[in-house]
Amino acid sequence: MAATSHDSVKRRDGLSALVTRWPFLGQRRALVAYISVIVVIDLAAIVFTALAAPLRWHEPLIFVALMSCGAICIEATRRLGMPAGVSRDLLSAWWLPVALLLPPMYALLAPIVLQTLLQVRVRAAMLHRRVFSAAAIGLAGCVASLMFHRLAPRAWPLTQSDTTITILVAVLAAVVFALINTTLIAIAAHTANPDGGWREVLWDRESVTLDVVESCLGVTVTVGCALHPLLLVLALPPVVLLQRSLLHAQLQAAARTDAKTGLLNAAAWQREADTEIVRARRTGEALALLVIDIDHFKRVNDAYGHLAGDQVLINVAEVLRSQLREYDLVGRFGGEEFVVLLPRADLHEARRVAERLRHRIGRMSVPADEAIITVTVSAGVALMAVHGDDLIELLAAADLALYRAKELGRNRVCLPVAPTRLRDDTAG
Repeated sequence: MAATSHDSVKRRDGLSALVTRWPFLGQRRALVAYISVIVVIDLAAIVFTALAAPLRWHEPLIFVALMSCGAICIEATRRLGMPAGVSRDLLSAWWLPVALLLPPMYALLAPIVLQTLLQVRVRAAMLHRRVFSAAAIGLAGCVASLMFHRLAPRAWPLTQSDTTITILVAVLAAVVFALINTTLIAIAAHTANPDGGWREVLWDRESVTLDVVESCLGVTVTVGCALHPLLLVLALPPVVLLQRSLLHAQLQAAARTDAKTGLLNAAAWQREADTEIVRARRTGEALALLVIDIDHFKRVNDAYGHLAGDQVLINVAEVLRSQLREYDLVGRFGGEEFVVLLPRADLHEARRVAERLRHRIGRMSVPADEAIITVTVSAGVALMAVHGDDLIELLAAADLALYRAKELGRNRVCLPVAPTRLRDDTAG
């Protein structure tokens, strides 16, 4: 084994201190480069549009009015808080009208104002995420603004002869805004985790529904403000109510999930697993349970730091999620341990799934500094009606099987030596 020089230790300590102070520098190099490019483009666009657009006296007033509505929405939902990680809001109801009613410079500035308020008044997220979100939204709004002002036969105020075409162009601009914003964020998410599929970072049914709602809301507020700015007073209460409802639903979902991996947390997984076991017992269907543990995970944290360890956990969770069926229950049970409930899976199917997960995780690679982290997992399998009849018995049996896999050298799948009930009868 090569000895580590004193200089390399000092460099690693210095790098660790820098990463601790600036977590952005601890991300993948490709992600750091991508975010930096997007932010630089956004800043350049702000300077260019500011120099190119003449200032009209009424434009700052409309901008302040829309930003004030956004600030009121943020303050009205502040007590609810905001779930960690990626969350959705309805603030595009205010910055989309900015893009359609005003020159592109204001579309670039609006998300900076509202993201700053979110950071200061709601939740202090990682700074680079806030900055990137503001840049992505700003660029999307800028493109939508340029397209709308180029294609609309007449902007604002509306007249009866051109209302239909102008509104259709506004809808098209809102769609372009959603497409560009989602694409920029999806590229960042995929760069952060290349092992995940594009489908996971683009659209699902729920995100498409929210995008449609946000676009419709933004265009409606735009038309109302174009008819008369005082109509913003009537638009504000419904938007606040919708945003509170959306955040409340997201917070309820967040209470069920593990913040680090996005999987079900231990309490939520146990509740849903109990329900599934009762159903399987009533119908007589097969059911299996897996307990999966990352081998030598402490060594990863000791050698590469907890940020790298967290990324390993995230990647393992992504593999589990991508390799299981929609109705399988997967959760993080604590530390580096995961649990999977497989409805309608017999012993052969459970072992096949466990082996597939073991192989996929074993091929996973996580970059850290100048090294590549690879890990293996051990798994214990328990089958309902063979190794136990309730969740406690199944967990105990799978945990014993996991312990056996560890004793036999790790990186393997094991079953209990004998069914739990049979051992209890023998001991009696």
